[in-house]
Amino acid sequence: MLPNTNVKTLDRVVVRFSGDSGDGMQLAGNIFSNVSAGEGNQISTFPDYPAEIRAPQGSLSGVSGFQVHIGKGVHTPGDEADVLVAMNPAALKTNLKFLKPGGIIICDVDTFRPADLKKALYETDDPVKELGINPDKIMLVPMTTLLKNTLADSGMDPKSMMKCKNMLALGLICWLFDRPIDSVLRKLETKFAKKPAVFEANAKVIRAGWDYGHNTHSSMSTYRIETEAVQPGVYTDVNGNTATAWGLVMASEKSGRPLFLGSYPITPATDILHELAKRKDLGVKACQMEDEIAGICSAIGASYAGHLAVTSTSGPGLALKSEALGLAVMAELPLVVIDVQRGGPSTGLPTKTEQTDLMQALYGRNGESPLCVVAATSPTDCFQMAFEAARIAIEHMTPVILLTDAFIANGSSAWRIPEEQDFPEIKPPYVTPEMLETGWKPYMRDEESLVRYWALPGMEKAMHRVGGLEKDYKTSVISTDGANHEKMVKVRREKIEKIAYDVPPIELLGNRDAKTVLVGWGGTFGHLFTACEELNENGTPIALAQFRYIMPMPANALDELKKYDNIIVAELNTGMFADYLQMHLPGKEILRINKIEGQPFMVKEIVDGVKKHIESRK
Repeated sequence: MLPNTNVKTLDRVVVRFSGDSGDGMQLAGNIFSNVSAGEGNQISTFPDYPAEIRAPQGSLSGVSGFQVHIGKGVHTPGDEADVLVAMNPAALKTNLKFLKPGGIIICDVDTFRPADLKKALYETDDPVKELGINPDKIMLVPMTTLLKNTLADSGMDPKSMMKCKNMLALGLICWLFDRPIDSVLRKLETKFAKKPAVFEANAKVIRAGWDYGHNTHSSMSTYRIETEAVQPGVYTDVNGNTATAWGLVMASEKSGRPLFLGSYPITPATDILHELAKRKDLGVKACQMEDEIAGICSAIGASYAGHLAVTSTSGPGLALKSEALGLAVMAELPLVVIDVQRGGPSTGLPTKTEQTDLMQALYGRNGESPLCVVAATSPTDCFQMAFEAARIAIEHMTPVILLTDAFIANGSSAWRIPEEQDFPEIKPPYVTPEMLETGWKPYMRDEESLVRYWALPGMEKAMHRVGGLEKDYKTSVISTDGANHEKMVKVRREKIEKIAYDVPPIELLGNRDAKTVLVGWGGTFGHLFTACEELNENGTPIALAQFRYIMPMPANALDELKKYDNIIVAELNTGMFADYLQMHLPGKEILRINKIEGQPFMVKEIVDGVKKHIESRK
């Protein structure tokens, strides 16, 4: 039993749910996150699940986790958990390493049977003692027994009953952290709107979990999580894939171009296809194609036809799309390619996160094939950067690759739903009637931006042909002339370079007067920002530059970085962005912090890495 204390107030807390893949840990964690966001907490989540579709029940390889960080000043899912919920001995063994020293464990003691312990490779019949757990810091709850007693009169069979056990754990956690049960029940009622009997069973189980904590362990510490003043509005929690889909819908509304997605299912990007397939009410056309090549080619066809054209994938699919991407570059058509990065190469680690597609996005095409590459920094930023990718693609008539990753695509954050007026109008560079009267050609360009004009099908006098063969700069007819080809190659590259002046300048955070700058890109932002705060608070001055626009970089980016004696790039690969920066900063030594374990950074890893580099440079 934990010591008898009063209710404690905390700025933030980390909870990790863990159990078999079929135990519903993702659902329990998502509901807890959503309710916490509704209470005014900032949240950051990290679903951590295996690649196996159904590993043997109770085995170490089948454990699925969901970590959520709630409170004030939250930017990461947390390095270590304050509370670990373990639904069986395997989950306890594999997730104990994620618990803070002195953290609380809630475990189903009914699963401590000899067969369960054997499958989880325990050597004794006492997991608590074998793992060196302080008995005062673990709640051994008879979850299975309590579940069966609660649903004894429900008429449900034992297998159906066990599907509700995650809600018992959720009820306990809601009691521990003073979360309102009514909010949880509203979420469940919506989820099971067509299955009222299932809702009633889960509702009874949640109340039973809450009551167990309240009645049996009333002497335990309970916690109240602080909130902070927020901008008025409607808030929800949103994961990166959903935010990406919604950002594309906003871009469609703001550009006046109908949205088309041609895609093929691939982990961890498939949910973008799922979400957009629901949006027929907004005029979205979402097509599941037979393969990755068909996905991008259908999108290119939609772009020819005047749509905001999108295809979504992960690293292996981006490789397959490379030839068609070259066609979009040559035809100078607007196209958004979303790459939700995962561990590789080949099939690699489908459910784990990495930042290893950067060089493929920048250079993975034949010939001189420049395009724009951008990256989202958080689940909620996926909305903004999906909108930006679409804006750049349309206004600059170019393919744009948007890089997210499995961490931010599946993770979620509290999000204020924006107003439509918060986003600018997207202005397609249409061919005008005046151009058509004076001899318009398909590759006629704006003199300043070098963007070619877009003629939509059906425009009178605008019949034209663009495609994969090189065209003459002036006449737009097929040309094999060497001098013309060189001119067109340089024009296409210069057009992309000019986008640097149409994106926001990079903003330095932290201590801008420091001698050291920490540099990152994409989904590592929360960890780098938190590490930067910690370093500055503890006497190590440091600035932070997080890149969202990569090809081209913002116009001020290189001049800002040149001001610092030490440039340290932290990324989830062997140093791709560091190499990219080194190309542009030949006189600077680029220092590196790298991790390639399929997991996001821990803040401590970045803090320690920065200190080590600074010390070595003295």
